[in-house]
This record gives sequence, C-alpha cells and structure tokens, in this order.
Amino acid sequence: MKTSIFIFLFTISFMGFAQNNHIVKTEDGRRVLLKADFTWEYIDAKAPEQNAIEAAVAKTENTEGCQIAADFEEPKLNSKIQNQLKKGRATIDHVKEKVASDYECQASEVILLWVKEQKSKAVYMFCAKGTKVKYKRVGNSIIETGKFF
Repeated sequence: MKTSIFIFLFTISFMGFAQNNHIVKTEDGRRVLLKADFTWEYIDAKAPEQNAIEAAVAKTENTEGCQIAADFEEPKLNSKIQNQLKKGRATIDHVKEKVASDYECQASEVILLWVKEQKSKAVYMFCAKGTKVKYKRVGNSIIETGKFF
C-alpha cells in the first residue's frame, strides 16, 4: 500500500516537472507565456502603469543629480505602519538620518522621492546632496540598496 502511494505521488510530481511552458516578463512589465511548441502569447493584455512619481524618477534616473520640480511634495506614508516602526527606530525620520549620515548632510536636506512600503519591508528613493540613492528596509534594518555591510 505504501509503495503504491509513493509511486502515485512520484508520478504526479514528475508530470509537473515535464511541462515545458514558461512564463517570462518583458522589459515593459507584461508577462508572456512561452509554449513548448515554440509559440507564445501575452498573459497581460497591456503593460502595467507605473506610479506617476516613480515614472518621473525612472525617466531621470540616468541623468546626473536630482531634478526635482519646484512644487514637488514628498509622498505621504501610512501612519499606521510608521507608528509600528517607532519601536524599532525604523520610521522615515530614522531612515533620513541614516541617509544624511551616509552622505554627510543634514536630515532636512534629504528629500524622499518615492516609496514602496509595507510593514515588514520597504524601498525608498531619496535625493541626498544632489545624488539619487535607493535604500531598503527589511524589518528594522536599513541599508543602501546594493551594499551588504
């Protein structure tokens, strides 16, 4: 009885690995299904739209320095998440202080350009001393993206 159940489970799992269809993502964010018979089709009908601020930052990411409009306002953050992060000293003020100390400037000179924030993790894009920098937060740990230590 045990061997027949084992053989049945092995056969089912083997059939799952035998599928040759793959899903890939294009540069514009659409998902494509690549089939085993060398054909493909879009899973997403149209490309996802980016956040307006994120799109503006992405357009100017390759240029030197921060190009911020005069009427630019920092994005509003979720107050519930920020209240929960107070205990671990990982609020936006703490992140700005970390960026300011890394780039040797005042925390008031650090401007938040865009943010993707959840309770457990976040990604921030700042302008510090005319330089665009990206920081990430995992739990209460804050580090510049691309650095390990």
